[in-house]
Amino acid sequence: MARNNVDVLIAGGGFAGLTLAVALRQALGPVFSITVADPTLGRSYADDERASAIVAAVRRLFETLGVWEQVGDQAQPILDMIVTDSRLDDAVRPTYLTFAGDVEPGEPFAHMIENRLLVGALADKARQVGIDLRSVAVARFENPPAPAPALEVALADGSAIATRLLVAADGARSSIRERAGIATHGWNYGQSAIVLTVAHERDHEGRAEEHFLPAGPFAILPLKGRRSSIVWTEETNEAERIVALPDDAFHAALEQRFKLHLGEIKVVGPRRVHPLGFFVARSFVAERIALIGDAAHLIHPIAGQGLNMGLKDVAALAEVIVDAARLGLDPGASSVLDRYQRWRRFDTMAMGFATDSLNRLFSNRSDALRLLRDVGLGLVDRLPPLKRVFIREAAGLVGAVPKLLRGELL
Repeated sequence: MARNNVDVLIAGGGFAGLTLAVALRQALGPVFSITVADPTLGRSYADDERASAIVAAVRRLFETLGVWEQVGDQAQPILDMIVTDSRLDDAVRPTYLTFAGDVEPGEPFAHMIENRLLVGALADKARQVGIDLRSVAVARFENPPAPAPALEVALADGSAIATRLLVAADGARSSIRERAGIATHGWNYGQSAIVLTVAHERDHEGRAEEHFLPAGPFAILPLKGRRSSIVWTEETNEAERIVALPDDAFHAALEQRFKLHLGEIKVVGPRRVHPLGFFVARSFVAERIALIGDAAHLIHPIAGQGLNMGLKDVAALAEVIVDAARLGLDPGASSVLDRYQRWRRFDTMAMGFATDSLNRLFSNRSDALRLLRDVGLGLVDRLPPLKRVFIREAAGLVGAVPKLLRGELL
């Protein structure tokens, strides 16, 4: 069997995998060989109607890689955000917390962009810089005894690759993680997110809204034009019942939560249900293997940080690989991978438990907890310095920030 030798093999051609490939190629050039393998390469996001929040630090990463210039004019800046806490049948939704302003002058703390646009731009950039893109799955690999010089990987088309580092960017049900024997710990929430896009009569003016309802948060996230992305959390059985409703009944349930402050609303595109859970891999690394993105962690969407956490993994892993390669070191060596794990795992656990705590605090029907959280939100709203800290934290600009997230070249 013919075998190719590559420095890094990335299993997964979504946000995380393609971004890592582009970052490594731009920093190390064509002498450092990179292959991306994904059986759905270029197809899995083509019809994806979902949208994602891209925080300021991640936008800086995309600007540094020359990707944002392709999609920036199609991204909607989030200029304002309000947080409410109410019951479904409340006539009025009082606003307890507002966020407005930039992380830096003229720099919004986040943008909303449709997934297909950003992944398409990443795939174009990967082809432009000469990444070896293969529409094939990783079938299996041999776990070598340490310290082996390479990992022997078999692809589903019968070809073979020897790689110094295999990166698992193959999603929450990562086959690479499973084959490497890396366990996960976590739990399902018994909640699901209904995700859809709506058009509305009036302009949202860049305002995002997070309505905390007893079943879970109902988020209205602005898109370009008079459109918004909806992330609507319900108990799983109720979410499945709602999505299966006839159009008129579904519209009535949606309107009851959305209200009419933006005029008449209309669902555009499909409505889908995504079960929600929290899990973290017990280790982000194994012998010549690194996990990034959903393969390493999955958190509740309550703070809109899931995708951004995965791209922080990318920025950290890219930096440690580039540092090692420039010193002539093996990018798959345990010392290199341990540095990546130390950098990312604590931050991931902290964010995971923070989103878990927020979900448990707000997704309930306790009047006592409601009073406590509303008092807390009101206090934060009256403390501008604390609000600025929260904005910078949400924007990914607090702590040991990798170079790419600071807008610096590797």
